[in-house]
Amino acid sequence: MPKRRSPAEEEEALRISNAIDEDLRREREIMRRRRNKDVKVMLLGQAESGKSTLQKQFQLYYSSKTLDEERPSWRPIVYFNVLKAIRMILDELDWQYGLGASGGDPLSVSMLVSATPLAPSTSNTSGSGSGASGVSGSGVSTRSQPDPAWLPELAALRNKLLPLVASEDALAAELSGGVTVSGGRTGVYVRSGWQALISSGKGAWPLGESYRTAMTARQSAVTNIVAKTLGASQDEIEQLWWHPGVQSLVKGNKLRLEEYAAFFLANIRRIAQPDFLPSNEDILHVRLQTIGVTEHQFDINLGGTHYNWLLYDVGGARGQRHAWVPYFDDATAIIFLAPISAFDQYLEEDPRTNRIDDSLQLFTAICSNKLLANAALVLMLNKTDLLRQKLEAGIKVRKYISSYGDRPNDYEEVSEYFRAHFIQVHRRKDISHRPLFLHFTSMLDIKATQSIIINVGEAIMRSHLTKIGLA
Repeated sequence: MPKRRSPAEEEEALRISNAIDEDLRREREIMRRRRNKDVKVMLLGQAESGKSTLQKQFQLYYSSKTLDEERPSWRPIVYFNVLKAIRMILDELDWQYGLGASGGDPLSVSMLVSATPLAPSTSNTSGSGSGASGVSGSGVSTRSQPDPAWLPELAALRNKLLPLVASEDALAAELSGGVTVSGGRTGVYVRSGWQALISSGKGAWPLGESYRTAMTARQSAVTNIVAKTLGASQDEIEQLWWHPGVQSLVKGNKLRLEEYAAFFLANIRRIAQPDFLPSNEDILHVRLQTIGVTEHQFDINLGGTHYNWLLYDVGGARGQRHAWVPYFDDATAIIFLAPISAFDQYLEEDPRTNRIDDSLQLFTAICSNKLLANAALVLMLNKTDLLRQKLEAGIKVRKYISSYGDRPNDYEEVSEYFRAHFIQVHRRKDISHRPLFLHFTSMLDIKATQSIIINVGEAIMRSHLTKIGLA
């Protein structure tokens, strides 16, 4: 039979139990207050919609010191973007003008162009189902008829630049630690895990930690070789980019480069300098493919109270969207980016799906997702600068989107057409009937974007304070 405790022992046991309960209550209160200061924002949208560029704009506005600290790390990534752009140009020149068929021999190129039968182009660029030709959905391209005087010049430039382009895969492997994606393609990828460097006080880092360690040890042999080769090849790169044979393909919509390419190639003299350090504009133009979900933290002061913003940048390719769902729980806000300049492009994963259609389908799924019903909703119709450029170049919306009909092919009409479609999705499919904060954006315009970031931040914070009962 167990011994009965004395009144003093009973009192002590009760005191201990009450103390434990009080500690648990205090801990729950601390956790509640901490959660109330966490603002969880998800950047959603298809691949190449501008999510990572928006993240960099947030960093530039709220945490510019960390951007300064990591600035040297963007130097080899700028180099990689330049190499990729040159390779894409040479690939298309090989197809359009037959430069590669003779090993680049300037004396035989002209005969090969006229003798080689026409066939579908294989140089379909990322995100464009029309291929380099711009023929919607056909997958078939007709070759351009070049000025015969161009061919020896382009062949000579090609031969001089091939050694530089040959280092693209080696640089990509070094930057990404050998990571590849489906099909064994090499590239430079932002992966989950590097954001842990933020909490260690070392600032964000766009690459894997293995590369960061290697950089401190030996300043990257491949990067240094590429830098020297760029410096030695800057004349040829500039000549290639401004050559009428290349510019005619660009203007004819037969050479589709990634969006950063024109900026970097036009600035090759500055980039090729031995002391080159990427500017804010360079960093915003850089293209890195996000794999999985990456977290970025910003400390934001609002009325003397510090809030911890957790910004989640996600991979937007179809095969990666399943990774978003675990992060939906307790999301404070969703910022959805839709690139309305992509009306003439198709998904790389599905060349039959127009990118505007894919954005509308994805936005529909976000509006109707029950896990996101309480999150504030921000829609950014992005890349308006590129939309203007395409329309001014005479690219017709109705060629790619038949429902556009005979409406005027100008920016005001086109942008309003896309805005109306997204608003219609929100009205019909949003399960919580929440307000929609909509902005037209160009992520490369620092002043305009940061003004929008302020407005968006205020809207998100009002929603957050209302949600936790402080507004």
